[in-house]
Amino acid sequence: MDHAELMLTAELAAIRLKDGELERLGVEVDRMLEYFDVMDSVDVSSFEPTTHASGQCVSLRPDVPSEGDVALAAGGRDAASIESMLDQAGDLEGRLIVIPNVL
Repeated sequence: MDHAELMLTAELAAIRLKDGELERLGVEVDRMLEYFDVMDSVDVSSFEPTTHASGQCVSLRPDVPSEGDVALAAGGRDAASIESMLDQAGDLEGRLIVIPNVL
């Protein structure tokens, strides 16, 4: 990538580069692109496409609402259900559930 592409990419990603970081970023991006070329050269035609690394089937519970879910959806205030849900949440900020950024 040339400097203009790196600067545009950094701008689109909302990354502020300090002096000297553009050169290092260019070197690292070039290394990544070279590695992508290596990966692209590997013959994977004999492998079946997968969506999970383990290949195991993920079992899910039936998507059927319980009585408490119906009451909450209807605007009811089932405090025990709400507290139970909050107790199971990993990270809370007050009564809000904090989730990790996806991107």
